[in-house]
Amino acid sequence: MIYEEGGFYHVYNRGCNKELIFYSNEDYENLLRRINKSKPWENFNIIAFCLMPNHYHFLIQQKSDIPISNWINYVFNGYVQSFNKQYNRSGTLFEGRAKPLFIDKENYLIRLVLYIHNNPVAACLVNDPGEWKYSNYLEWVGKRDNKLFDKVFFFEHFDSYNDFEILMKDYTKQKQDLEKIKPYIHEL
Repeated sequence: MIYEEGGFYHVYNRGCNKELIFYSNEDYENLLRRINKSKPWENFNIIAFCLMPNHYHFLIQQKSDIPISNWINYVFNGYVQSFNKQYNRSGTLFEGRAKPLFIDKENYLIRLVLYIHNNPVAACLVNDPGEWKYSNYLEWVGKRDNKLFDKVFFFEHFDSYNDFEILMKDYTKQKQDLEKIKPYIHEL
């Protein structure tokens, strides 16, 4: 894939055979330290991210000529080596290479942010996205300060953190309501 400067990409991957890629809180923290040490904000804007037990999502904006794939490979190859050493294992951890999806529609960006941050709720890990500390949702609602969050992007789309929090609550409730009625919906 050719990465365009200014382009937005949904980058995701999951564990081989859908297995866990994080066994403990320390594993999440290890990856977040690696991400921070790599200083992605120098070449990319991290719009949204969520680390899940067996997969991850990033919404990233390219802002240099260094491809996002170089950064992903650097961070996650180091993580895999550390993970394998920690758990005395060998071989691949991920299903394959990270999958980058170019986002070409502006109105899809916010929907993708909502989707990414709702992952822990949809997986029944928490009841509210704010309870999951391995995403940048808390930055999106102004409850934590972290460099893995693009405030410029945020304030181009929202007037306040409260506006986003209300939108997220509506999205989460809508998804939960849909899950409740799914068994009663018959396709024609």
